[in-house]
Amino acid sequence: MRLLLRLAGLVIVTIVVGVISLLLLPAERIASIAADQISKQTGRDVSLEGETRITLWPILGVSTERFVIANATWSDAGPMLSAEALKIGVAPQALWGGAVRITGLEASSPMIRLERSADGQGNWDLGVDGIAPSGRGSEAEPASLPRLALTLDRALLADATVSYRDHGTGQGVTFTGLALDLRWPDPDGAASFAMSFDALVPGESSERIILEGELDPARAMMEGGLSAVTARITAPGGGAGFVGRISTRPEAQGQFSARLDDTARFLAAMGFADAAVPAGLGRSAEIDTQLTWSADRRLALRETRLTLDQNHLAGAADLDFAPQVPRVSARIRAEALDLTGLARGEEGGGGGASSGAEGWSTARIDASALALVEGEFALLAERIALGDLRLGTTSTKATLNRSRLVFDISEMALYEGALSGQFVINNRSGLSVGGDLRAEGLALESLLKDTLDVSRLQGKADAQLQFLGVGQSMDSIMRSLSGSGSIASGRGVIDGFDLDRIMRSGDLTGGTTVFDRLTASFAIDGGNLRNSDLLMTLPRARAEGAGRIGLGERDLDYRFTPVLLDGDSGQRLAIPVRITGPWHNPRITPDLERALELNLRKERDALEERVRSERDKLEERARKEIEDRLGVPVEPDQSVEDVLRDAIEEQLGRGVLRLLD
Repeated sequence: MRLLLRLAGLVIVTIVVGVISLLLLPAERIASIAADQISKQTGRDVSLEGETRITLWPILGVSTERFVIANATWSDAGPMLSAEALKIGVAPQALWGGAVRITGLEASSPMIRLERSADGQGNWDLGVDGIAPSGRGSEAEPASLPRLALTLDRALLADATVSYRDHGTGQGVTFTGLALDLRWPDPDGAASFAMSFDALVPGESSERIILEGELDPARAMMEGGLSAVTARITAPGGGAGFVGRISTRPEAQGQFSARLDDTARFLAAMGFADAAVPAGLGRSAEIDTQLTWSADRRLALRETRLTLDQNHLAGAADLDFAPQVPRVSARIRAEALDLTGLARGEEGGGGGASSGAEGWSTARIDASALALVEGEFALLAERIALGDLRLGTTSTKATLNRSRLVFDISEMALYEGALSGQFVINNRSGLSVGGDLRAEGLALESLLKDTLDVSRLQGKADAQLQFLGVGQSMDSIMRSLSGSGSIASGRGVIDGFDLDRIMRSGDLTGGTTVFDRLTASFAIDGGNLRNSDLLMTLPRARAEGAGRIGLGERDLDYRFTPVLLDGDSGQRLAIPVRITGPWHNPRITPDLERALELNLRKERDALEERVRSERDKLEERARKEIEDRLGVPVEPDQSVEDVLRDAIEEQLGRGVLRLLD
């Protein structure tokens, strides 16, 4: 019993001593040690303001009021980090003396300012003495990398604001509501982090962006070296991850992957609120690539695999972000590339208006993405769907310079034929499209069906086309088209009418017209294609054509003039056919007035000849009568009227003279 009482007394004494020890802990000394260690490791002045107090729960340590870490000397934006309150945790051995081991930091409502100077130096380059902006030490004092000795089991930031500004480009962004949980128990080991902040989507600040990962060893990166990193970011619209190596220079190398269900939403959450992604170019996207980022702001992508909506691509790219407009050099391969939505001007998630069931789309085409980068792109694709055009194997080089994209086409399979030349999209002062193209062996039926919704003409053709269209929609571009071209086709078929039957019997009940050759040239102005020299040769006939094809209005006003050749009699029968109305439902009627004019030309000419002959005979008879009765000679170049007038004037003159006598 006595032994138990002694043991109880010992426990009570121990507790009393512990409590007294806690009350005697040097709070200001602990805070000063923490400030000194942070200052030594960052190379920046650190100040703790306000009353310093001992805390027992939930952590053993001290708390202070305002906490400030100074910014780089070249910055005038204020402290790099400031907080309304700071808690510093210490290890329990502080109770019985010895070195004070800091186990945790917790800052409330901190403001963190990250800046890059005009010469590329970051204010986050900490803990390095004697380092010039170039990264080299001075001769008088060589560069040194002090070993980081701080043990930090856990650091917490709550309700933080982080701003970033690049003084070289003038661009910046601010993140609010940031929370950070950093665990770094071994200064030579790994550090894990979990960060979240408000999405930068107007009206959607309740949604969070989450960044989490691990650095191993963290000290290497803090001292300017490379650390292995595993990181993952999740945001509204998707997420991305990186596994590789990273440093604060900044440099990075490793495998990058992203899965974006809504790319525009993801970019808006990151601060790119005006990012409109055309259909086919990644409204949803999957990305896998080997990434290398260098300190001079160059990005190299290798072994890249992209899924942009329904399109699957592979290739490599080099991007230089140092210029004001980033520059890109890329090589892309694709099996099937569907850019129908881009050609039709489909933005966001909505469709576009049209000018009617048979009209061109009036949806606005947003070509602002042409201003985002400059550079050269090489594309090799097995198939491409571009609006109403369907392309086969395509090899082209594209050059983008100041919102002007030029495609130099070296190989392009197009409707069983081949296309070459140049195609231009220019958005420098409003959108325009133009080209200088040459084609061989085009299948007319499928080409005209896809481009003009005309399916009556079959055959193979060679063509040349120069064109220019201006406008912010497909409708306005087609209505503004100008240019010129020509077409030549071998044997082919026209569906819908039989010229031979029309000319022989006037039967308009359908059929087909087979021709041996077709040639034509044309000029385009104001969205109207005009032709005056179409020539079509048929086995027993030929046809000439002239008229207008409304590329903007999608209508026709054209006249065929077929001539039936009768080899036995040598006679020719011409019955013009007029084609008018919309493309999808044209009216085909014989032009009878023109037919009468053409077919009765010989009879009319013969009648005119008979009239001229009879008139000449009458004039000759009149001359003889005048000479015989009046005795007045009639010269060959004189008309009967002139002779009679002269004779009458002479007789009147004689009569007047007799009266005077």
